[in-house]
Amino acid sequence: MAKHIESNLLKLTAEKLKIKKSNVEKTVELLDDGNTVPFIARYRKEMTGSMDEEQIRNIEEEIDYLRRLIEKKNDAAEAAEKQDKLTDQLIDKLKNADTLQEVEDLHRPFKIKKTTKAAKAIAKGLQPLADIIFSHDNSAGIPEEIAKEYIDNEKGLNDVESVLSGAEDIIAGEISDNADLRKLLREYIFSKSVISSELKNEEEAEKYRDYYDFSESINKIPAHRILALNRGEAEEVLRIKIKVDDNRALKKIYNFFGIKDDEFFKYLETAVDYAYKRLIFPSLEREVRNWLTDKAEKKAVSNFSINLKSLLMQSPLQGKRVLAVDPAFRTGCKIAVVAENGDLLDTDAIYPHQPAAKVKEAAETIVSLVKRHKVDLIVIGNGTASRETEHFISELITEGMDVEYTIISEAGASVYSASKIARKEFPELDVSIRGAVSIARRIQDPLAELVKIDPKSLGVGMYQHDISQKRLEKALNDVVVDAVNHVGVDLNTASAALLTYAAGISSNNADKIIEYRKENNHFKKREELLDVYGFGPKTYEQSAGFLRMDSEADPLALTPIHPESYKAAEKILNKINFELEDIRKTDKLEDIREKLKSIEHHDTADELEIGLPTVKDIFKALEQPGRDPRESMPGPIFRKDILKIEDIKEGMVFMGKVRNVVDFGAFVDIGLKQDGLLHISEMSDLYVSDPFEIVHIGQSIEVKVLNVDKKRDRISFTLKF
Repeated sequence: MAKHIESNLLKLTAEKLKIKKSNVEKTVELLDDGNTVPFIARYRKEMTGSMDEEQIRNIEEEIDYLRRLIEKKNDAAEAAEKQDKLTDQLIDKLKNADTLQEVEDLHRPFKIKKTTKAAKAIAKGLQPLADIIFSHDNSAGIPEEIAKEYIDNEKGLNDVESVLSGAEDIIAGEISDNADLRKLLREYIFSKSVISSELKNEEEAEKYRDYYDFSESINKIPAHRILALNRGEAEEVLRIKIKVDDNRALKKIYNFFGIKDDEFFKYLETAVDYAYKRLIFPSLEREVRNWLTDKAEKKAVSNFSINLKSLLMQSPLQGKRVLAVDPAFRTGCKIAVVAENGDLLDTDAIYPHQPAAKVKEAAETIVSLVKRHKVDLIVIGNGTASRETEHFISELITEGMDVEYTIISEAGASVYSASKIARKEFPELDVSIRGAVSIARRIQDPLAELVKIDPKSLGVGMYQHDISQKRLEKALNDVVVDAVNHVGVDLNTASAALLTYAAGISSNNADKIIEYRKENNHFKKREELLDVYGFGPKTYEQSAGFLRMDSEADPLALTPIHPESYKAAEKILNKINFELEDIRKTDKLEDIREKLKSIEHHDTADELEIGLPTVKDIFKALEQPGRDPRESMPGPIFRKDILKIEDIKEGMVFMGKVRNVVDFGAFVDIGLKQDGLLHISEMSDLYVSDPFEIVHIGQSIEVKVLNVDKKRDRISFTLKF
């Protein structure tokens, strides 16, 4: 059947996202042709107008939504046509519908309904009577007299009451199916309703004290409270309702249909009451709940994504030999010593805490490992026994062990330890030791190590288990993909887990790359990727620019310059009298930078017949070959002594590290057992609506102690000083 509804999806998308239609068109073409988002954002700027990954994904999402919307519109038109009810008016309404819900409302009357009360009454032949009552047509007499004509014992219509009840069911169904009425009531309910909660289960009451008798406008309630209510309902502790002035809603229905007080009114009143309270409001209440949940999930996912990006983009700690301690009491602290390149050098276990309390033996082990392996830094996981272990290490430093220490999040280390990736990397190691290795490596190169762990296990979000896992996983995967491709992946050293996140590379491709490295020692040129089994031209095109190496045979592989632009880059270097291999020579880089400044970008683009954005990117890459974009991010805070809450007084100022950011503020580590809270209201003298405008994970900030609660082991900070 021919389509009845068509639409200019590109125009609609461009208007909604405020992007040039031509750029939207090219972007959609690239996406439909199987190009990855990182590749499009980095290497097709001329076509997209230099849009970033977020803008490209917004286009992808909007086009997908509009395509589904058009499909649903045509489904509705087809259903109406099959019943000979497709009118020009309906087609116009479908064309003008902006949401899937509006289309669903228009489709509703034409869906086959066999089990509803209205459908059963229609099957009994009561439609004419319902039409008379609904239209206030008194020409045929009063309702009770007309109803007698429809009594039919074989159909179960045994008396006037059952006949009129059936007519009411039909009218209620027609009221419920009216798309324009639903739109009117939807607008009313979405603008005026509140969400409320009451206690359902006394035994679990304490956990949800704030929601015993709670009510808030659906348009003002913040995301974290929506998710808390949802959790309370799921745990059967709270009963949640959407409330609105029902009398005003009923009055709107009367006015909409022009229902007046006459001999038909009492039947229409019953039908309206049933339609609103049993058919319309419950479905609109579900819409409100779904809308609230969707809004809250989007906010939670956005917060999680921002935190994850900050975590992944923390500055790597190059050239440091690390001893990691995965602390514990009864089972002992697991030790891993890792070389500058991440190779495992040594492992051990110590028992400095109760119940074993082998402090002397533990101290001798640590001091020996530090000396033998020339350890530069000790890293302590922040889990159970973390601060006790910190005290133990700081005492050794006080006694003369020449090393610094820091505490980092060990979130996800246990998940990694038992993972397939960990078993493959360290098949001979005990699960607990693998966790210590992960802790060591994540300070050396956070991105390379953390990609091995499910992002949901990294401890940088809230309510992640209460939201759509499919939505969360996609968003977090996008964050990891963008971070990995922004930094680039070393083709000769990267793990399979890291390679998998490079644009265009599947897990199978990654495994084949590892196999190729083992057989050929290492890659010498990017184009050798085409020799890897299963690595076709499309995969090479998508991934090559994001895969890096320091190679004499392929000097530009040190940069994000794509192989398709190698000739252009070489011509630019020749123009200033340099060769490709010169970009690998540190003594020539300053001269290259100075001479590149003398070349005009626009003229070069015209001369080489390539786009200006590509020329600018080539210049930037040639000026800073091998640069890691994470270098500008703050590094870890190193310590040699220990803080206790007893030492802290109001008004003290400390340098701390942001550990997590949530809707109501941020948690900051200054070296105490527990992170302190920097509430959103203490972030600035000006009003702050979003804490992410002020702080991000990994950021080093100077905070002033606002309050110390020693009994509850809590501390709060302020930036207002």
